[in-house]
Amino acid sequence: MMSSPNTGDGANIHLLAPTQPAIIVVTGIQAAGKTTIARLLARRFVRGAHVEGDALQHMIVSGSQGVREPGEPTGEAAQQYLLRLKHMCLLGKSFFEAGFTVALDDIIMGESWPYVEELLQGAPFSMIVLAPRVEVVAQQRDLQRSKRPLGEAWAVYLDDILRATMQGVGHWIDTSEQTPTETVDQILHDL
Repeated sequence: MMSSPNTGDGANIHLLAPTQPAIIVVTGIQAAGKTTIARLLARRFVRGAHVEGDALQHMIVSGSQGVREPGEPTGEAAQQYLLRLKHMCLLGKSFFEAGFTVALDDIIMGESWPYVEELLQGAPFSMIVLAPRVEVVAQQRDLQRSKRPLGEAWAVYLDDILRATMQGVGHWIDTSEQTPTETVDQILHDL
């Protein structure tokens, strides 16, 4: 399923024109491959930049608050999540305005997607939703990555929310049986 790229003003564009920079937002549940895919995707462009939401969270060196169990962030964790989305989009737009094609990545779903859309208003952007099967994430990828595994409860929760709140948004790719390179090739082909 594919939606038209968005410029923030309703105009359609061809996103990946070789001479025109753009912003590509990559989302999915934990361990879906967002950071790997976004970094590889950005490297495919002559001028490519990658802005990782998790890296922005790690910039908070004292008082960092994240969600501890499956559920919507609340309180300070919610404020910090919105702050990192804001700065991810600000950095992305700054790189875009300097002539880079930018890949942004974070877990974006539900009410956070309209917020990101608003922050990116005025720049051409598209959404890529990495949607591997939840059992592939919970039983393989989450356990194999360098970050602390979040577990099956998180994977099931996030997958349910992603599919319920993002249906019809962006370009969905089931990456369950793909290598990262195959996923990036598909993104470049489809967009």
